[in-house]
Amino acid sequence: MASYSEDKEAYLKRLRRIEGQIRGLQRMVEQDKYCIDILTQVSAATKALQSFSLQLLDEHLSTCVVDAAAAGGKEAELKVREASDAIARLVRS
Repeated sequence: MASYSEDKEAYLKRLRRIEGQIRGLQRMVEQDKYCIDILTQVSAATKALQSFSLQLLDEHLSTCVVDAAAAGGKEAELKVREASDAIARLVRS
């Protein structure tokens, strides 16, 4: 079971809102809107995705990683490594 299962509908709602932002960007390009206006919307969509990612990461750390750490062993090492790799990817993006 995924750690976000209890909040799945809230996560999906946020993703649908972000999807709408992306579709809005497509319309802006189709309508030849001003570059700076498009870039402003790109920034907003990027921040929305970053916020979503951080919330999901927090959920993962507070459930999956904590549970694995309590159990110990290889699973704990794997979960910590996965989380560390995910954080590194988020920082680079």
